[in-house]
Amino acid sequence: MAGMIPRQFIDDLLARADIVELIDSRVPLKKAGKNYQACCPFHTEKSPSFSVSQDKQFYHCFGCGEHGNAISFLMEFDRLEFPDAIEELASHYNMEVPREKNNQSPAQQKQQQQAHQQKQDDYVLMEKISRFYQQQLKVAKDKDTAIEYLKGRDLSGEVVKRFGIGYISDAWDGMMGTFGVNPQTTQQLVDLGMAIPGDKNRPYDRFRGRIQFPIRDKRGRVIGFGGRVLGDGTPKYLNSPETRIYHKGQELYGLWEAKQANKQLTRLVVVEGYMDVVALAQHGVTYAVASLGTATTSEQLQTLFRTVKEVICCYDGDRAGRDAAWRALDNALPLIQDGYSLKFVFLPDGEDPDSLIREKGQEAFEAILDQATPFSEFLFDHLLSQINMNSPEGKGAAVSAFQPYLEKLPDSNLKTAILTKLANRFGHGTEQQFAKLNRDFANTTKKNKINKKTKITPLRLAIALLLEHPHIISALPDITILQQLDMPGIPLLNSLLVLCKQKPDINSAQLIEHFRGTTEGNQLTKLMCLQHHVEPENAESMFIDVIESFLNIFIEQRTEELLAKEHASGLSKSEKQELHSLLSA
Repeated sequence: MAGMIPRQFIDDLLARADIVELIDSRVPLKKAGKNYQACCPFHTEKSPSFSVSQDKQFYHCFGCGEHGNAISFLMEFDRLEFPDAIEELASHYNMEVPREKNNQSPAQQKQQQQAHQQKQDDYVLMEKISRFYQQQLKVAKDKDTAIEYLKGRDLSGEVVKRFGIGYISDAWDGMMGTFGVNPQTTQQLVDLGMAIPGDKNRPYDRFRGRIQFPIRDKRGRVIGFGGRVLGDGTPKYLNSPETRIYHKGQELYGLWEAKQANKQLTRLVVVEGYMDVVALAQHGVTYAVASLGTATTSEQLQTLFRTVKEVICCYDGDRAGRDAAWRALDNALPLIQDGYSLKFVFLPDGEDPDSLIREKGQEAFEAILDQATPFSEFLFDHLLSQINMNSPEGKGAAVSAFQPYLEKLPDSNLKTAILTKLANRFGHGTEQQFAKLNRDFANTTKKNKINKKTKITPLRLAIALLLEHPHIISALPDITILQQLDMPGIPLLNSLLVLCKQKPDINSAQLIEHFRGTTEGNQLTKLMCLQHHVEPENAESMFIDVIESFLNIFIEQRTEELLAKEHASGLSKSEKQELHSLLSA
């Protein structure tokens, strides 16, 4: 990495990119008038409110408000950092991302370059280690023990290869002896959690005597490992720690493999362990993922619901399993809307997905998934199990117990159904509380809808028209005419005028990109979504009319300023001439 990505390259990339093609490859779009639409990938909904404009090269959801250009979509949908999104988009068009020097100090440039290069080196090294583990499964002296274990779990060579499963012998330096060739790489292995600092500065392997499961990110890059011990050692499963490239709360084991195995995923089942994911895939259930030893997080659930509309959490039926399910439900509440579902399966004591599918087969296991408990039923069962329902006080407490969870749930037919069930279930003595709940939710919804409305002012209209149709700048002979106008928002409009004048062929997506990461950028993306109902053929004349109204405001401001000065201290000759001209105008 030689420096920052040149602005001109980003403009060229956005000029070549087709946002409809890009989004359609991830979220199937349907033509709707001159735009395209789909159910929003960033929140759950039943009716499509996600709109993609080919003319603007811009997307906007009228439900949750998410919006942006092709780069923004990759950052949000694939959870990529800005440089990675540029790399991803450029690779789609076989473009190599150049770098340039920037205005940062040499020390800052060097630090940024090193950080970027370090991550690239990390991915390369982790991939090499993964291949090393796979090779060890074939050549290690005690490979037969590992192979017999995998065969004992009914895993075929094909599924072992598909998941990149490997092995490492129970030696202190099996991996370090191969990769720890110099102090720099040794430190890198420690930083990546592959080695543990030892006495006398002699790090040793973190994973020893274990079946190794590589953990891949959304782009298929190895970012960590899970190791299953052979024999009676502890812990049974050992996971990579958090590192600069691995954040377990944001990743899902097996998601990349599930996408590779299914052209169109319709549902995902969340299980607890690596072996569960692999065993299910072995028996035909190729849509399982694991939450990497944590309770299913909000970030993981967002990823799940962006991928499919049906998520089934499959846990043990014991107390720990039900507690994990409740934490998942609580994290999922803000994400659940009509058309999307979260369900739960609780397995019998002593069973896990691995043992169950090996015993009963794919058809029986999927039949269990089909009978999964809907989240609303689990919500009722869990909350009511903690309350004495044999008294009016208990029934009143039950309604109150539901309130914090219902407040997290977005407005939907599902939420209405839960409220109705509450009323029907508890009957007398709770009508007043139930009515209050409905009023509270109705007031919140009304307030949110009011807050979402953006008033169309002349300034906002001018900026919105310029964003949508940058070419209308050609109708304005002098872009400096508003520079002296004292009015909020005019500096931003002037910045746009200058940019459009400098780059006559600039499009909407490129304009927005120039302001990424700034307060002005946030304002512009909102104005790009302004519903002003000005037809494209009328955009230029409307824009000129608004600019003329600003000129009139300037004339009034300047005239009042000069008249006040004339009354207070008198005017110079040039100021008198200016005042005469303004009064004539």
